[in-house]
Amino acid sequence: MPAFAHYPSLRDRSILITGGATGIGATLVEAFVAQGARVGFIDLAVAEGDALVERLSGAGLHAPHFVTADLGDVAALRAAIATLREHIGPIEALLNNAANDKRHAVEETTPEFWDASVAVNIKHQFFAAQAVLPDMKAAGGGSIINFGSISWYLRQGGMPAYTSSKAAVQGLTRGLARDFGAHGIRVNTLVPGWVMTEKQLRLWVNEETRQEIARSQCINAPVMPEHIAHMALFLAADDSAMCTAQNFVVDGGWA
Repeated sequence: MPAFAHYPSLRDRSILITGGATGIGATLVEAFVAQGARVGFIDLAVAEGDALVERLSGAGLHAPHFVTADLGDVAALRAAIATLREHIGPIEALLNNAANDKRHAVEETTPEFWDASVAVNIKHQFFAAQAVLPDMKAAGGGSIINFGSISWYLRQGGMPAYTSSKAAVQGLTRGLARDFGAHGIRVNTLVPGWVMTEKQLRLWVNEETRQEIARSQCINAPVMPEHIAHMALFLAADDSAMCTAQNFVVDGGWA
């Protein structure tokens, strides 16, 4: 059985995760709780978020805290972060994980759909970073992890609002890394491959796509949410102290 790292610097560290109720986000919440961190997460999935809190209560030093909010609404996002700050303290690491990869044809994409997609896939990343900046400046440092995607590297079609947003994450990361670096804050992009979450398995993965994965990845094994969480732990911990403005790709060697 593989043995994974424990990071002493994450013990009691205040971690904010967007989109933490399901999928990769839920695995992130669980991984940071297991490290002894103080975890707060934001999501619209109320039942799933409440169930995750109940399941993880008593699983670590600190039970996670959950606030429901529409991340596309900046006022609601700011209010949710303020509420979580009251429970877990000033934010020391931010994981901008939330996204929506709903497929959409070019011909059927409306301005309203485009704006809503951009709001959750990149707009919230900037405004969440803006909201936690005072906390990290006061602490003399911190870590912001923006979540990207290999989809746009691979010229994937069928969801232009998503791929455009995820391409833009890379620019956001590099710009913020320069702006925040003077305060000891590092900003990186974590780029997942095709991660076998329950949603992906239910909606998109079939025998044909499994064969595509086998052909495309250098390592012919499924990329799981746990693989993404392991990288996120490293980037939030002091071990990554001089890593900033970079892409950390976890995709089995596809991109």
